[in-house]
Amino acid sequence: MVVGIMRLTLFLPENHSLKGKRQVLRAIKSRVQNKFNVSIAESDNHDMWQRAELGIAQVGSDRAFVDKALREVVNFIDSLGLVPLGEEQLEIINY
Repeated sequence: MVVGIMRLTLFLPENHSLKGKRQVLRAIKSRVQNKFNVSIAESDNHDMWQRAELGIAQVGSDRAFVDKALREVVNFIDSLGLVPLGEEQLEIINY
């Protein structure tokens, strides 16, 4: 079993409230969940208005598949054009 974990930082420069941040994140998370078979959640920076961190997890039997799936999710989020992407950290664990 292979587990891939992606930490993705998002910037929301035009946002001025936590309500606005939640609205954007809800849209991103629902679109990702509808298109990909991954788990996604806000994992840090909960009280910051203009910055968010998403945790995305994928489980599979092949390291290349897990890596490719997580990179496709990042590309999809970027293609939505809702927020600029920041730092991304990928960790793949073999069990």
